[in-house]
Amino acid sequence: MNTAEKNIDLEARIFAADEQDFNKLAIDIFRFQYAQNDIYRKYCDSIQTIPAAIHTITEIPFLPIQFFKSHEVKVGNFDATIQFESSGTTGSMNSKHFLKDAELYRKSFLKAFQHFYGHPRNYCILGLLPSYLERGNSSLVFMVDALMKESNHPLNGFYLQDHDKLHSTLLHNELLEQPTLLIGVTYALLDFAALYPMELKHTIVMETGGMKGRRRELTRAEVHAELESHLQLQTVHSEYGMTELLSQAYSKGEGFFHCPSWMKILIREEDDPFEVSLAFDNTLMGGALNIIDLANLYSCSFIATDDIGRLYKNGSFEVEGRIDNSAIRGCGLMLL
Repeated sequence: MNTAEKNIDLEARIFAADEQDFNKLAIDIFRFQYAQNDIYRKYCDSIQTIPAAIHTITEIPFLPIQFFKSHEVKVGNFDATIQFESSGTTGSMNSKHFLKDAELYRKSFLKAFQHFYGHPRNYCILGLLPSYLERGNSSLVFMVDALMKESNHPLNGFYLQDHDKLHSTLLHNELLEQPTLLIGVTYALLDFAALYPMELKHTIVMETGGMKGRRRELTRAEVHAELESHLQLQTVHSEYGMTELLSQAYSKGEGFFHCPSWMKILIREEDDPFEVSLAFDNTLMGGALNIIDLANLYSCSFIATDDIGRLYKNGSFEVEGRIDNSAIRGCGLMLL
């Protein structure tokens, strides 16, 4: 099988793999990326990895997420069709994710959204993502824009500072009992909810994390309680994603996230980055989050993040904060 045929075979397997196939596919992608990704191979070699000795996903080396700031993490030598960049903070070095083909990203977020929420056409989709819109190269904005196109609802739209119009659109949809998804960066949702309290019976409010220095940091429980109070919601949903990932996990309440079938969370010891575990039986694993994202086929599917959390035996997880001294990120979730 030549390289092109190998790529097509791996792409076809990503979204078809079930739990039983995940381990084998992850190993195959590891070997593919070790062979084709210079940065990942050099990292693996630096920690004396023997590819032939890797047989389980806990043995795969996870690339520290900081490499996306300092290097072009790419499989092969391709010209990116699109480049995503993290929001970062003033003066910080932002992460960059170079995509060989945006279609793989599109398949990933559409399939994940449909799995958790059904087809986008079932919703009017409103985006309250001012800081991300201002950047112009946000993977989150790309995703929400594509969901809006799939939805094709006439009132879909992004909002910068026009809270009056957002308020009137939500009231209109509530009056018509139109299912609506309001997805927003945390600080903007809090600002809006405080200015325009209302009762939302037919609207899903989904926060993506991120105070971006606009407000004092709050726990997720505090954020959700404030939004639930002002908007009279039973629960607040959350999206967990980042520039370095082409897949997202979702929480429908209480901060418990679930991954699509091609994404998996593992836990590593904070004081031993090479000690990686899964949660088994009735155990609850806590530590730093490692992520396998098979959709990252042409960058790196094995990422050691700066997030801290807990992993449950059913594969769900919580995000509790960030490792001390790690950079504050626009999509970083609040402390619990």
